[in-house]
Amino acid sequence: MSLNMLMPRVGRGVAAALRTPTLRSAFVQPRSTTLTAALMSKRWESAAAAVAQPTPEDSQRLNSLRNIGISAHIDSGKTTVTERILYYTGRIKEIHEVRGKDNVGATMDWMDLEREKGITIQSAATYAQWGGTNLNIIDTPGHVDFTIEVERALRVLDGAVLVLCSVSGVQSQTITVDRQMRRYNVPRISFINKMDRAGANPSRIIDQIRHKLKIPAAALQVPIGSEDAFEGVIDVLANRAVYNRGARGEDIVYGEVPAHMVETVNAAREELIATLAEVDDEIGELFIEEKVPTEQQIRAAVRRATIARKFTPVLMGSAIKDKGVQQLLDAVISYLPNPTEITNTMLDIDNGEKVLEVIPHSNQPFVGLAFKLEEGKYGQLTYIRVYQGRLEKGQFAYHVKTGKKIKIARLVRMHSNSMEDVDSVGAGEICALFGIDCASGDTFTDGTINCSMSTMFVPDSVISLSLTPKDKNAPNFSKALNRFQREDPTFRVHVDSESKQTIISGMGELHLDIYVERMRREYNVDCITGKPQVAFRETATSKSKFAYTHKKQTGGSGQYGRVVGYIEPIDSAQHAELPHEFVNNVVGGNIPTQFLPACEKGYMDGLKEGFMVGHPIVGVRMVLEDGQAHMVDSSELAFRLATFNAFREAFKASGPRILEPVMLVEVSAPVEFQGNVLGSLNKRKGMIVDTETQEDYCVVTSEVPLNNMFGYSTELRSATQGKGEFSMEYKRHSPVLHSVQEELIKEHQAKLAEKK
Repeated sequence: MSLNMLMPRVGRGVAAALRTPTLRSAFVQPRSTTLTAALMSKRWESAAAAVAQPTPEDSQRLNSLRNIGISAHIDSGKTTVTERILYYTGRIKEIHEVRGKDNVGATMDWMDLEREKGITIQSAATYAQWGGTNLNIIDTPGHVDFTIEVERALRVLDGAVLVLCSVSGVQSQTITVDRQMRRYNVPRISFINKMDRAGANPSRIIDQIRHKLKIPAAALQVPIGSEDAFEGVIDVLANRAVYNRGARGEDIVYGEVPAHMVETVNAAREELIATLAEVDDEIGELFIEEKVPTEQQIRAAVRRATIARKFTPVLMGSAIKDKGVQQLLDAVISYLPNPTEITNTMLDIDNGEKVLEVIPHSNQPFVGLAFKLEEGKYGQLTYIRVYQGRLEKGQFAYHVKTGKKIKIARLVRMHSNSMEDVDSVGAGEICALFGIDCASGDTFTDGTINCSMSTMFVPDSVISLSLTPKDKNAPNFSKALNRFQREDPTFRVHVDSESKQTIISGMGELHLDIYVERMRREYNVDCITGKPQVAFRETATSKSKFAYTHKKQTGGSGQYGRVVGYIEPIDSAQHAELPHEFVNNVVGGNIPTQFLPACEKGYMDGLKEGFMVGHPIVGVRMVLEDGQAHMVDSSELAFRLATFNAFREAFKASGPRILEPVMLVEVSAPVEFQGNVLGSLNKRKGMIVDTETQEDYCVVTSEVPLNNMFGYSTELRSATQGKGEFSMEYKRHSPVLHSVQEELIKEHQAKLAEKK
């Protein structure tokens, strides 16, 4: 391998170091020879030391790069905001609305289903430029059923814009998005949209951000008028009025602060400084010394506190009225971080999974994360965030999980569903590749290092449907299901072992309905769906001991295994990642060590299908204390069966309970229908958590079993004359009532009897 061929893979900054014979030999010897883990690690550390600093060109590129997501509760105006961003940055020539009368639809909602329903289903990526800064933007869905799209977008982004409605404010999905941002340490700017709506109240929304989302917040702008009289905003820091003029608000006009608003602006500035004083040391010292900070000092403090996730600056406007979006873009560039200001880590697989910090420079070995898959007309499209190094057309990449070597044949930047071919992308960029066989969350490198990045959190499914194609010989049925599973980790498919029916599981009714409709449109497969099935769980409520002997003699060598111990309940909420546990406390070799894995497998077999209604068992710890083996008759199968049957008996004696998913339901309706809303939720065994009246609307928050929520949308429409709307998200699994448990067990036993 020549030095020139090697340079693109490890960076030209390594060239000088490679001229030393020792280090050069470490790099250029073939991969297939004696490259030990220690040598790989040494090679990586040497390369990293040699090119720790980026080139001036790369440094300039990184400083003028922002990776941002637009996130919010459903119908807060995310896609409308993104459409204006694309228009003002020159990416599109015309503005189209989400529910437009021209039948074109917003740029980022490119699927027919999205345009028909007026909602975002899939996150869409694009890029733009504003004032010399490059922006990679991902518009995400607001509906909780498509929460995985938000999850994977926030996993790879450096900052986000949290859009809030000026009337509804912080809603259920807003809280979910906030939790996702915290999970991936994503700083955010808050944008209060729809300032032209009746009942707009930005000060109340800021108060909700502070108390409901528990993050310090203060306004950088004060609105000039509200509702129908909303004209523009006053920049609190620059102390000037900002108006949007022109046919689509493209002309920015600055003016003096209206005389009647001087006191309001001064109060807002004082509140901003006081809030910053609590989260930023420099402003805190000036505040204590009673010194007035300059505009530059305040802006620097806002940036520091925002990047540190101690504060969120609040801006406001009305995207549908073309007001305030340019100021939002300025704030994104001023206050959100570039890729070098965010710390990302990876695990060194060859060095005991040692945690290494990602160095976001293009002259480092390449490391990228595949975060989204999409089936396009040219094959599978894989979205990749380049965390380190450079990805070039024609180079080879290594799939860390499989070890496969892949040639990068085509490299594109995405703009919604259209694309632009590029020759290379540097660290911090988001791009897409064709023809790569991988899954969401897989890591790719250039082969010089063997590291893996952490993947994303995937929530459990809460609802299932049986699915049967009308045409039994439909060849595209399994093809469609396989594709959807690869694209969406929350969409799961399995075949029921007894009924032989295909069961699809997902995050909600809408989630599954969308996939059934996509099968019909994209694959010409019409399907019949069964009654929705709730994802029940079974659990133990008390400690239960077991002492079970599995003994079978069949003429030749028999089967013998004895296990002794107990099972006990654990809090599955505290063990969300793994809601069960197997503990081996066997001493003295009473159970030979080679049979202990078989015991754990027997326990896992018992968890798969509960003994009351056939749903998985969670929240149980099995402790193996003793046992007995036979010199001849003991085997892995014997101990696996012994543990399975021991667990079954102990579970039946542990006061087992059935758990059902409980949803957090938020209903918004006119005040005159509040009684109807409360009555409908009580009828469905809902527990009212909170009621809030906002001008002419009321918001009722309650916890309702998912099993009781089917058909609620129709009931709500009739109870509120079509003016009410609701959203729900998974809260937790809770025990069902004893009467309901008995009914479920009877139903399950009747089904089993039918099959016999």
